[in-house]
Amino acid sequence: MLRPIFRRLPGLVALLPLAPGAVSAFPGEARQLVLELEGGPIWQTVNDVQIPNDATGSRFSLVDVIGKGPWSAGRVYATWNLSERNGLRVLLAPLSVTESATLSAPVNFAGGSFGAGSPVEANYQFHSWRLSYRYRFHAGDNWQWWIGFTAKVRDARIRLVQDTVTAEKTDVGFVPLLHLAATYRLSCRWTAELDADALAGGPGRAEDAALKLRYRPADRWSLAAGYRTVEGGADVDEVYNFAWLHYAVASVGLEF
Repeated sequence: MLRPIFRRLPGLVALLPLAPGAVSAFPGEARQLVLELEGGPIWQTVNDVQIPNDATGSRFSLVDVIGKGPWSAGRVYATWNLSERNGLRVLLAPLSVTESATLSAPVNFAGGSFGAGSPVEANYQFHSWRLSYRYRFHAGDNWQWWIGFTAKVRDARIRLVQDTVTAEKTDVGFVPLLHLAATYRLSCRWTAELDADALAGGPGRAEDAALKLRYRPADRWSLAAGYRTVEGGADVDEVYNFAWLHYAVASVGLEF
């Protein structure tokens, strides 16, 4: 009776990586390709705007116009590990919110004049497309650390519509950021993670940072939840805009 079992052993061994109880030696050690889909509600606590940034423009808060939220938002990561220490990551993070409200005071925005007391429709768009290079400079029993840089393309727009008056400001530009990430092993299935792209200096700043708790129910799958914050803006002649966004995030990851 044992002979048929031994004959099946090679096939059973080959299936072990797919078994729910199988996990890698270190949960943060990814295979060559890692995909992650993240989503959840988003709130804003600051979104101050003045366009143009001179006496002809009114400084007002988009929080007062479109509210604090929540709205839904999502992003997709694709990480390609070139070697044990070197990797590339692509991020697609679209965001667009449209709401209607009544202005409490007149607003001059991007060449248009908007009166108080009448409904106004506002659209806030902040799409972020990024390519990151990262280098793992530390790999210990419990900690792993990465450092690198990120090339970000910002596709932003603010638009106000009131009756027949429409005014908008678009901004598509390149933003270089520094990248830092860390993973701490809590157990064979649980890890705590920090991930950040940020840079400050000159007329503006940008920060996108997340803290997540990740669980690996299987070798190739992971589930995570945590908090993300995105903050920053610019103070230049054409635009004054600083926003602070907050995300409650959940994600699912798949390794190949």
